[in-house]
Amino acid sequence: MEEALAKIRPHTKSSLAHQRTPANLLKALESTFQDKGTDRTPTAYFAALITTLDGTIQKKEISLGDGDMLPAELYLLALVSPFVPAPVIQTNLSTLLSLTASLFPSLTAHAPPLRSQLALYNVIFRVLDRSQLDGPGVRQSFATVLQLCLDSRPKVRKRAVDLVSDVLSNPPSPLLRHPYAERVAEWLETSLHQASSGVLSKSKTAAKGSDSADVAMHLLALLRPILPNLPLDAIPSITSVLLTLPRLGNPYLSQSSYSILSELLSRSVGSGTQSGAEQIPAVLAAVLSSPPPKSDATVAPSWLRVLGATMLAYHSTDAQCCSGEFLQVWRAIWAFLESSQTQTRVAVAESLEALTQCITLPMVQVALPEPENGKSALRSIVAQCSKALDSLAYAQAVPQLFNVISSLIENLDIRIQEDRPTTAAEVLLMGLIEKVADLRVQKTFEHKEAADTVISTAMRVVGPAALLEALPLNLEPQDRNAGGEPRAFLLPMLSQPHPSPLNHFVTYFVPLSERMFNLQQKADAEGRQSEAKVWGVLVSQVWGGFPGYCYASPNVENALTPTFSQLLSRLLYNQPDLRLPILKGLKVLVESNLAIVSESYSDMEEDTNRSVTKASASQEEATRNLTFLKNQVESWFAVFFNVFGSVDSDGRGVVGDVITVWAGLADSQEISKAYRKVVELFQQNLRKFISAPDAQQSAAVVAMTQDLLILLLPFLDTPDITSLFHVCLTEEVLSCKDNGVQKRGYKLLAKSISSEKLQVDVLATLQQLDVFVAGLIPASKRDRFVLLTLLVPGIPATSLHIIPSLIPEAVLGTKEPSEKARLAAFDLIVAMGRKMSEGGIVKRQMLDEMDEDGSDEARASINEYITMVAAGLAGATPHMISATVTAISRLVFEFKDTIDVQVHGDILTTLMVFLSSTNREIVKSTLGYIKLAIHTLPVELLRPHLAELVPALLAWSHDHKNHFKTKVRHVLERMIRKFGWDDVHSAAGKEEGVKVLINIKKRKERAKRKKAKSAATEDHEETLAGKVATGDAFEDVLYGSESEYEDTDDDEAGHSVTAKAKGTAYGVRLRADDDDPMDLLLGAASRVTRGAYMESVTSTDGFTRDAKGRVKFNKDTKKRRRENEDQDGDVEMADETVSDPKKNKRRSEVKLGHEFKARKAGGDIKKKGLEPYAYLPLGETAKKRGRNRIGIAGK
Repeated sequence: MEEALAKIRPHTKSSLAHQRTPANLLKALESTFQDKGTDRTPTAYFAALITTLDGTIQKKEISLGDGDMLPAELYLLALVSPFVPAPVIQTNLSTLLSLTASLFPSLTAHAPPLRSQLALYNVIFRVLDRSQLDGPGVRQSFATVLQLCLDSRPKVRKRAVDLVSDVLSNPPSPLLRHPYAERVAEWLETSLHQASSGVLSKSKTAAKGSDSADVAMHLLALLRPILPNLPLDAIPSITSVLLTLPRLGNPYLSQSSYSILSELLSRSVGSGTQSGAEQIPAVLAAVLSSPPPKSDATVAPSWLRVLGATMLAYHSTDAQCCSGEFLQVWRAIWAFLESSQTQTRVAVAESLEALTQCITLPMVQVALPEPENGKSALRSIVAQCSKALDSLAYAQAVPQLFNVISSLIENLDIRIQEDRPTTAAEVLLMGLIEKVADLRVQKTFEHKEAADTVISTAMRVVGPAALLEALPLNLEPQDRNAGGEPRAFLLPMLSQPHPSPLNHFVTYFVPLSERMFNLQQKADAEGRQSEAKVWGVLVSQVWGGFPGYCYASPNVENALTPTFSQLLSRLLYNQPDLRLPILKGLKVLVESNLAIVSESYSDMEEDTNRSVTKASASQEEATRNLTFLKNQVESWFAVFFNVFGSVDSDGRGVVGDVITVWAGLADSQEISKAYRKVVELFQQNLRKFISAPDAQQSAAVVAMTQDLLILLLPFLDTPDITSLFHVCLTEEVLSCKDNGVQKRGYKLLAKSISSEKLQVDVLATLQQLDVFVAGLIPASKRDRFVLLTLLVPGIPATSLHIIPSLIPEAVLGTKEPSEKARLAAFDLIVAMGRKMSEGGIVKRQMLDEMDEDGSDEARASINEYITMVAAGLAGATPHMISATVTAISRLVFEFKDTIDVQVHGDILTTLMVFLSSTNREIVKSTLGYIKLAIHTLPVELLRPHLAELVPALLAWSHDHKNHFKTKVRHVLERMIRKFGWDDVHSAAGKEEGVKVLINIKKRKERAKRKKAKSAATEDHEETLAGKVATGDAFEDVLYGSESEYEDTDDDEAGHSVTAKAKGTAYGVRLRADDDDPMDLLLGAASRVTRGAYMESVTSTDGFTRDAKGRVKFNKDTKKRRRENEDQDGDVEMADETVSDPKKNKRRSEVKLGHEFKARKAGGDIKKKGLEPYAYLPLGETAKKRGRNRIGIAGK
């Protein structure tokens, strides 16, 4: 609400009366609140406006001109009412109705106040309970709003339609449907009847001259949004009326009627009810009896979609009767396929696809015994589709025809016999599929992609075992020599799920791939490199279809024989190109059978975005498959582990996924056995590496075995995890000089603890980790921080003295170059804070370097923890002090509500001292804390410190290094927004930097004027200077200065929007957030942020380029510093730049004849540097004397 009111307040002196009056009224109300000490709450505004409105009506000041009071009061009421609590409106309902309901007649002629009235009533109707809705005043007002839905003014009509839609979609609790829904349905039905019959009620507010079609269109515009909220029993009557509207002869009205009729029928089907079921045959007959012309591109698509929706509704209510009308409706829709209008043909395809969903098993059983030229419905439409492929009349409709054929194939995926995988599509449509494939291989055929869609659908439904019998590949030389047309385009379609068993791949494609491989070797040996490459690609495509055969394949035991398993193993070892599809197939083999057994196969289909056919393995077959695969786990583990060790680190992800899936299938004994083998290999190679540190091969094997242990760890039982924990918690691993080994060691420890299967002695573990800190490598710090974060919650409440020993390492971690390490360090600091907040005892006598006279014990709390962290402020190095300030900032942000007020004050007082430090690293961190404090802490806490804080900040306002000036300016802007200009300005005193505050104020005012003057410029600037979120709230507050500063610095002198755009164009980088995967092709502009490159370009030692691309170095000279001071506006600037006359002493020379020169053109041709003589005044020429005198002839 405050944001909306803020847009009104500046218009008190507007030249427009309708803007000025609400602003002055708002100003008067707020001054009254201030005099009476009333808070500016929505309820206060509401009550004051009601009182003002009552006084205006009593004075009979009800004129509705632009500058009158009544429209302004209604406008503010409409603006405030959405924020008023519902009980307040319910209590004052009678007052509201008595004041506003009587205004409807007089408001009818004035659209702006009428729209405000409708917005107010939108809120009123939505907050009333069931009893209040039955009041006569409320019902009468709603009836008035219904009539306004027919108003001739679009904005008024839209506001009324939105009101009705919002009211019906928000029924009072606990009702599921609004009490007014039936009343609205009856009114709609009556009004539509009158519109269709040409009888319009005189009481309607439709403008004079509006015909029945216009009123009907207004009614349909209301019907569409409220359709889901109408009672189901009202659908039949509304459907009947909709069928009569096309008789009015208005194309748009007919199209809208058919479109809404389709939504009505679809809603009836989607609701699962039988509402209007008895009416569907009549609707179908009525629609069939009034076909539009084929050339009508407006009405015909809607009419066609109505037929499809009607048949679907008919099928859901009475499938047997629907099948009786199937052929007639098919032919009626088919007749429009010859249309020259693309949208009509697309609607035909959509409707015919809907009809294919109405195919039933009895229809299939009738068609199966018949010959191809049979008279049944299915045989007739198949013959019709086949004939259309050869007809010139349907040449334009081939893509739509292919869509219909694909839909036929999908909906004929019906098993003829339960014990056999043969489908109806295989029997009825194979001839049609062959015809499409023949068209596909023709060189002049244009729609090959659409044909591929049809054949791919057939591959998915009938399977390659049946499809390849009708469409042989013809890839081998003897097939081509016999005249067979090669069909290599079938091979990429094998990868999708299909019903053919895995045994077909073994018996058909494995021998084929071997023969192709031999042909490849032969061609390679004979020097035919191109041919060898072709055969190699074909072999890869054949094995690319292996995963498709593994989806829920029945009888895996017969296919995955030892011979075939050995072949797969050899290919995994020796053929890197075939490794990916084989691994994917072995993974899918396990996942699909597990999904069937767990009855979540449909979920797996959605996750893989694949449509698995109905001819998949049953649960019994899947159970048998899993039993067989469990017996193969040990041998396959050996293969997978060897492959995992042989591939590069970049290619191990796929192998690791397969190992994880098969490990989930194995029992604990198999997992334990595999674990022991891997751990033994790990220890052997670790000893080799320790004895010979230069042996990089041993380090690589150690890292590889650690990766295997990470994959197996979730499946280990408690004894194995315990042994693995102790194996990794050794100096050989955690102090290893190899980055990968040490990093994975910490990662294994962290995953062992997070598995929740391990009972660990936290104190002993922390003591051991403290010993290994000397050998810590920077690459391992992030994983060490993660491990410590997991250990901290397990520290006993009586042993919290261990936390101070962890603080220095965590604090210094916040300054790590790696972003992940910094975030992990912050998490560790917060975890320790939460542990201390839970309470406990800190035994100070057990702390190192603790004074002997100190207290023995202290109660753990967040205040005590901050005191511990603050000890780093006494550090010996600026780096430690800066890190401590950053850590305290993070704790203040996280625990701002639990830290004592006194501690907040002590922190602020202490850190303000560091603003006077000469070390820039310390000051930078302190500025970050000040910024966070202004953003986070309450005003009452910060206001007493303004007198010290503002001068300290202004002392850095002229420093250009490290962008201090920019940071300080942004902090001051935040302070002005939070405390107000007067408080901040008074706190600055007579400091020299107070001019910066004045400049900030002027720039703010200038920006407001600029935005108010041009909305288009505002949009452009917001687009350029939009804030980029980092995904972390603390990071946004602490490091978001630059982008936020640009929001307020959009009009700085010398930096126009265009200049910003140019600077951004070659000073950007892409930001990828950890938890938000980036699409590099979509929305990249919203993720472009300025980085180190931009800083180097704009800094004093960087460079820029001019319009011609020439490099201009930013040398740090006195002139450059003086220019920067002028541009940054440290001195008080006027609203418009005024040039200094002293700086421009040299005036440009006025050339002879300048008064005759064309102003818009570039001038005439010069001869030897002289202007044409015709432009030389003789008098001026004659006056010239001396060496540069010019003669009359120009000589």
